[in-house]
Amino acid sequence: MNLLESQLDYPLGDTIPAAGAVHEIVPGLRWLRMPLPFALDHINLWLLRDGDGWSAVDCGVASDATRAAWETVFDSGLDGLPLRRVFATHCHPDHIGLADWLCQRWDAPLWTTTGEYAFARMMSAALPGVDGPAALPHFQRHGLRDPDMLEKMAGRKNYYPTLVPSVPTAYTRIQDGQLVAIGDHQWQVITGFGHAPEHASLYCAALNVLIAGDMVLPRISTNVSVFAVEPESNPLTLYLDSLAKFVDLPNDVLVLPSHGKPFHGLRTRIAQLQQHHVERLAEVVDACGDWQSAADIVPLMFKRPLDAHQLGFALGEALAHLHKLWHDGIVRRETGADGIIRFRLK
Repeated sequence: MNLLESQLDYPLGDTIPAAGAVHEIVPGLRWLRMPLPFALDHINLWLLRDGDGWSAVDCGVASDATRAAWETVFDSGLDGLPLRRVFATHCHPDHIGLADWLCQRWDAPLWTTTGEYAFARMMSAALPGVDGPAALPHFQRHGLRDPDMLEKMAGRKNYYPTLVPSVPTAYTRIQDGQLVAIGDHQWQVITGFGHAPEHASLYCAALNVLIAGDMVLPRISTNVSVFAVEPESNPLTLYLDSLAKFVDLPNDVLVLPSHGKPFHGLRTRIAQLQQHHVERLAEVVDACGDWQSAADIVPLMFKRPLDAHQLGFALGEALAHLHKLWHDGIVRRETGADGIIRFRLK
């Protein structure tokens, strides 16, 4: 356990449910963990008792391994009761990938925010401009010119429709501040931005539980990137502003993150995440005494070797830090004769 982790409390200790198993956290709230085919190899999902059935919060990616794990849950983890609703915190594949499969299997509606539903439909359809190849010119404009890496990235197919082959054709909208009745409890919707278009966390005051999704993770910092589909965006400011919406929750709230273990210490973790980005921004400011592209900033922020998949997220995150400084008026931006966009202190 590193220093940051040691400042948090993990009340369930080393408990980690196996794929297809469920662990009851409190009566009517169960924890599932599903495999992912990435370096980040798991996602936490949640079951909430919902009257004469259950609501699922998030779904996992569309893979044979995840479907098999869900089949085990259906057989032994639901007490013989059906799924009544499927909630998706946001549109990323590990969260909404199997939503349509679950919804059709149980004739259950999808509940999510409008921003997440729209982006999921758009990306699953691989519309021009949001498919995989659309990212390559974006990366090139921001300094990625290594021919070997460009070749690898050009050869990557658009993974989203593979992991999210379909999205339900209808949904029920949830919105910031809304109280959603799930079984005997009210859950408040808290929307967050920067990581996803309109991420929904769920907070239950009666249980003192926060289903945080990807907004507050205990071990890693949430990816915040500038993507090709929204090239002028300022997601880091949106994310940091969103974190402030969680500060007034009780510090002893049990945080249920999408990755890592449930923990206490919400305000401590928020302060850690805020400090992390303060330090990264300071590094970028120091580097911008001379012209820097996002590709120039990547090795400053990410010391380890990166494969083509990881590099895309790393470049997006480096650009998010540059864009915050640009939108804040600290750096200026110019496009060089070589077509590369670079930033420098004013």
